[in-house]
Amino acid sequence: MYQLDITLRRGQNLAARDRGGTSDPYVKFKLGGKEVFRSKTVYKNLNPVWEEKVYVLIDNLREPLYIKVFDYDFGLQDDFIGSAFLDLNSLELNRQTDVTLSLKDPHYPDHDLGSIFLSVLLAPGDQREVTMLMRKSWKRSSKIVPKTLNPQWREQFDFHLYDERGGIIDITVWDKDVGKKDDFMGRCQIDLSTLSKEQTHKMKMPLEEGEGYLVLLVTLTASASVTISDLSINSLEDQKEREEILKRYSPMMMFHNISDVGFLQVKVIRAEALMAADVTGKSDPFCVVELNNDRLLTHTVYRNLNPEWNKIFTFNIKDIHSVLEVTVYDEDRDRSADFLGKVAIPLLSIQNGEQKAYVLKNKQLTGPTKGVIYLEIDVIFNAVKASIRTLMPKEQKYIEEEDRLSKQLLLRNFIRMKHCIMALVTAVCYISSCFDWDSPPRSLAAFMLFLFVVWNFELYMIPLALLLLLAWNYFLIISGKDNRQHDTVVEDMLENEEEEDDRDDKDSEKKGFMNRLYAIQEVCVTVQNILDEIASFGERIKNTFNWTVPFLSWLAIVALTVFTIVLYFIPLRYIVLVWGINKFTKKIRNPYAIDNNELLDFLSRVPSDVQVMQYHELKQDPTHSPSKRKKTNPV
Repeated sequence: MYQLDITLRRGQNLAARDRGGTSDPYVKFKLGGKEVFRSKTVYKNLNPVWEEKVYVLIDNLREPLYIKVFDYDFGLQDDFIGSAFLDLNSLELNRQTDVTLSLKDPHYPDHDLGSIFLSVLLAPGDQREVTMLMRKSWKRSSKIVPKTLNPQWREQFDFHLYDERGGIIDITVWDKDVGKKDDFMGRCQIDLSTLSKEQTHKMKMPLEEGEGYLVLLVTLTASASVTISDLSINSLEDQKEREEILKRYSPMMMFHNISDVGFLQVKVIRAEALMAADVTGKSDPFCVVELNNDRLLTHTVYRNLNPEWNKIFTFNIKDIHSVLEVTVYDEDRDRSADFLGKVAIPLLSIQNGEQKAYVLKNKQLTGPTKGVIYLEIDVIFNAVKASIRTLMPKEQKYIEEEDRLSKQLLLRNFIRMKHCIMALVTAVCYISSCFDWDSPPRSLAAFMLFLFVVWNFELYMIPLALLLLLAWNYFLIISGKDNRQHDTVVEDMLENEEEEDDRDDKDSEKKGFMNRLYAIQEVCVTVQNILDEIASFGERIKNTFNWTVPFLSWLAIVALTVFTIVLYFIPLRYIVLVWGINKFTKKIRNPYAIDNNELLDFLSRVPSDVQVMQYHELKQDPTHSPSKRKKTNPV
C-alpha cells in the first residue's frame, strides 16, 4: 500500500471555452477508473491558481493518475478543456517531485491546450497513516432536507474497505443554520464487522445524544479481486443443498416463518454489445442486482463491451410479487456512473434454470437500448405463504427516484384515468339503451334477466358473478380468444416519454422555470400522482379479471369461492359481527399490528397497464444478435 500526496498548484495558458475568451476551470483526478478528487472552480481565468492538496491510497502503481480539466458552465454540460496522464512508476519513493503536464484532447492531438503544475510525493504508507487517511477520505455529506423532522434523503454512498475485518462508521445528524453554526442533533455508529457480506441489512439506528432514529440500508459486497460466488459452485445444482431448500419451502412448512416466502438465485453471466460510454469506444461496465431493498453488485470489467461477470447472487423472497431489477452501469465516467441498460423481471414470470438473453431497456423501461445481458434465475417458493403475504402490506422501497413534474407523464395519467371513466360511461350507456328499447331483442333479454335475478337474488351471488367472470376470461384465454389488449395510446406515450422528459429538463435548466415556480410544481406533481393512483386502481381491477398474473387470478378464484360458500351458508349479520369484533379487538390483541385492508393489499400486487408494458420482455432481433460465439466444425 502506498500513499500519494498531491498538491495541485496552478494552470497555465489553458484553452478558452467561454464566449468572452476565458474559462472557469476545475480539475478532476481519477485513479483506476474512479474519481478521487475534484478541485474548486476558478472563475474567468486561463492561468488559475488552486494550491489544493489531496491524499490518495494506492495499491497498484501500474494504474496511471488521470487528470482532466473542465470549464464549468452553470446549468449546462461542462466543456472539456484537456487531459493528461501521470505515470506513477516513474516517481521516486519518498521524494517530493514537481511535475508539469501538457494537456491534450484525443480528438485534436495537435492543439496546445495549456499545462498543469503539480507537486507529488509517493511514499509507502504504514498502517496507522493508512487508517487515518481512510477515515479522512470516508467523510460524506448528504443533501439538506428543509423544514421537516421526518426527512427522506434516499441517497447512496459507496466506501472502499481496505481492512477485511470491516470497521466503524460514525454518522452524525446536523441542523443547517444559514449564517450560523450548525446545530448538532445526534449520532450513531455501525460496526461493519458484525454484518454478513453479500446481504443488504435494514437498520433502524436510534440517535445518541438526540432524539429519533435513522433508517439505513447497509450492504457489504465484494471487490474486483474477490469472487462473490463461482459458477462452478452452484448451490441449486448440488442435490443435497437443493433438497434442503425444497424442504424449507415445502407445503408442510406453510405456517413456519410466514415472512420467509421463498428463495431466489440469480446468475449474472455476461453481457454483449453494450453501449460505448467512453471516448475510446469502450465502457467499464458493472451490474447492479436489486430485489426491493436488497441491492448487490458485481465487480467492474474495464474497457470491455462484452463483459463476463460469472457471479451468483442469492436473495430471500419476502413477497413473490416482487420485481427483480438488473441494471448495467459504466463506472468510468467523469461524474456518477453512467446508465447503460436495465431489465425488470417479475418473479412469477421466471422460468427456472433457463439461461436467457434479456434485451436491455432504457431508464423508463419503455424501449430497447443497446446490448443484451445473459441471466439464469431460479425461484423456489411456498405458494401458501406467498398467498398469505399477498394480503399484507407491501414492503416500502427506500431507494427510489423522487417524483418530478413531467407534462408527458401528467398527460399520460390523465388519458389512463379517462379510459377508466369512459369504460364506466360505456357500461352506463349500454344499460340505458336497454331501458330505451333501442334494440328490442336485447332489451327483452335484459328485462327477463332483471326479473330472474331480482326474484332469486341472494348476497352470495355477488362473489359468484365475479367468479363466473374470471372463469369466462380464462376460457377465452385457453381457447385462443384472448381478450386482453394493450393500450396503444399509452404504449406510444411511454415510448416518447423519456425523450420529452429530457427535453423538458433541458428547457427548465436553461430558463430556471422549476426554481421560480416550485409551489406550482409541487401541486402539479400531487395532481399527477393522484391521476396515476386512480388510473392504476382501475387497471389493476381489470387486469385481475384478465388473468394478467395467473397466480393472482387463481388466488382471487379461491377467495371468491370461499366468500360465495360463506355467504350462502352463514347469515350476513354473523359475518358483520365477526368482522366488527376483529376490528375492535385487533389493537387489544396485538398493539403493534399494522392496520391494513386485505383487498387493497391484494390489488397493489396486480400490475397496472404501465407496469405490464415495463415488465414486458423484448424479443431479440435474430438478424442483429450480438451472440456470435458458436462455430461450426469443418467437415
